[in-house]
Amino acid sequence: MSTKKTTETTTTAAAATPAKKKSAAAKKTSAAKKATAPAKATAAKKTAAKKTTAAKKAPAPAKTTAAKTSAAEKAPESHAALVRRARRINRELADVYSYAHPELDFENPFELLVATVLSAQTTDLRVNQTTPRLFAKYPTPEDLAAAVPEEVEELIRPTGFFRAKTKSIMGLAKALRDDFGGEVPGRVDDLVKLPGVGRKTAFVVLGNAFGVPGITVDTHFGRLVRRWKWTEETDPVKVETAVAALFPKSEWTMLSHRVIFHGRRICHSRKPACGACPIAPLCPSYGEGETDPEKAKKLLKYEMGGFPGQRLKPPPDYPGKPAPPLAAG
Repeated sequence: MSTKKTTETTTTAAAATPAKKKSAAAKKTSAAKKATAPAKATAAKKTAAKKTTAAKKAPAPAKTTAAKTSAAEKAPESHAALVRRARRINRELADVYSYAHPELDFENPFELLVATVLSAQTTDLRVNQTTPRLFAKYPTPEDLAAAVPEEVEELIRPTGFFRAKTKSIMGLAKALRDDFGGEVPGRVDDLVKLPGVGRKTAFVVLGNAFGVPGITVDTHFGRLVRRWKWTEETDPVKVETAVAALFPKSEWTMLSHRVIFHGRRICHSRKPACGACPIAPLCPSYGEGETDPEKAKKLLKYEMGGFPGQRLKPPPDYPGKPAPPLAAG
């Protein structure tokens, strides 16, 4: 019996020994894991902290680019850059309106002078429809100076403000007869002394009847040069001076025609056709009007929109249709 108990005890102890060893090993492994976990967590935190610090130090490309773009947009345009852009616009307009011309019908300086005075507060089309009968009856300054005012008023009534305009054109006719031998003078200082004649009218006559360069600042011209940021001036004389400084003198007359053509056909006052504008990439005011190309095309006028022009007798290279006479209008 004793021997058996001893054997059983020994066997039990032997069996328990591996179990204790396994238990001890498991405890060590668990302790090791517990000891390792904080270390790993600490390392992970340090790594995350380094990444956060690096991220803070690293520049944000998108924001930097946007900031640079914004700064560039806010930076004022230098005078040299303005000159380059203005002259490029002029070249583009020269390609588009290679046929640009004065849109008043005339055969001589006297007719152009009278027609320009009559064009105030009305369209060139209405003047062109009116002057044929006027010039047929009064072809010279002497004839108009001796006219009966009421008869002149009736002839020019379609142009509006016919009483004031009659006084102006009869007054300038008398001045031409009495002071200039019946001839239209070729100097701006002389022209502006005539009744109803300002600098705009003077430069129209000088540029188109005498070949003397001049800038014609009408409502279209003033509106467009301000949209293009060539000047912020609103006074016509100051606009004239500012724009003249951007171009050689030889370009002044044709520049005026191109800008006025563009203002009448595409860059309208209330709703410019931005989506059909050939100089849209150069225009700082792009988007003020209709930008959809198809909708913008419907806003085009005169030959650009397939309609008759303003002259009953347009130049041979004009791509549009002649305007209808007054009876047909």
